[in-house]
Amino acid sequence: MAIFVLVHGAWSGAHGFRKVRGPLRAAGHEVFTPSLTGIGERAHLTSPQVCLTTHITDVVNTVLYEDLRGIVLLGFSYGGFVVTGALEHIGGRVRHLVYLDAFVPGDGDRVDAMLGGTAGPGAIGVGGDWLVPPQPREFDDPAEAAWASARRTPQPVGCFTEPVRLVRPLEDYPFTRTYIKATGEPRPGPGGPFWAARWRPGRPPWTGVAAGRRGADCGRRRLVSGGQAAGGAVRRVASRRRPLPTVAPSSARTSSGMG
Repeated sequence: MAIFVLVHGAWSGAHGFRKVRGPLRAAGHEVFTPSLTGIGERAHLTSPQVCLTTHITDVVNTVLYEDLRGIVLLGFSYGGFVVTGALEHIGGRVRHLVYLDAFVPGDGDRVDAMLGGTAGPGAIGVGGDWLVPPQPREFDDPAEAAWASARRTPQPVGCFTEPVRLVRPLEDYPFTRTYIKATGEPRPGPGGPFWAARWRPGRPPWTGVAAGRRGADCGRRRLVSGGQAAGGAVRRVASRRRPLPTVAPSSARTSSGMG
């Protein structure tokens, strides 16, 4: 049995993992999906003071108060920044670290800078707009689009402009690491932060996984909404007992942005 802590992406909430939790729990695993302050289920707590540190604390406190050890810590998209920052506090409790089509930042990196922005930490000011609206998402399934869009909420800008702290390189930690890339995501011109991170696993001790099947690519949203397929993929990556099964092809089309 494994203990999973799954961290969602920007403008979303723990509800995004609703189809992943079930298969993992049915297989006998414990699953924790903390909802980050100010977005998703906790949108009522939003404020200009919510920032990356707030979200790191959400995850760290979940692990510490539940006294979780030997966990599989997973970050999806923006969640890659959150799990990276959490390592300073709970790195000794992590058995396996998974970046699910996520940012893999270094010390001092910011979300906006990795996406080519220049706002910087001083973006919040008098008369400034401190909420960043969610990026649009396109789905082939209208019902899925309506369900997901209704639950996407604006996010405080401090989450994107605060630098992350990484006390030592990821490769210096004793836990194992995996990067899962959704190959159905369109490739931006320069490569983009998610496609660039895909090649990082070439340096041990990383494992790299491309999510697709028989030439049919998997979209980024499918990685967290793929139910049995996605849950099985994450479970087998963590166990490292046999080759990872590919996630089923996506019905969702996504841009190269995060979320």
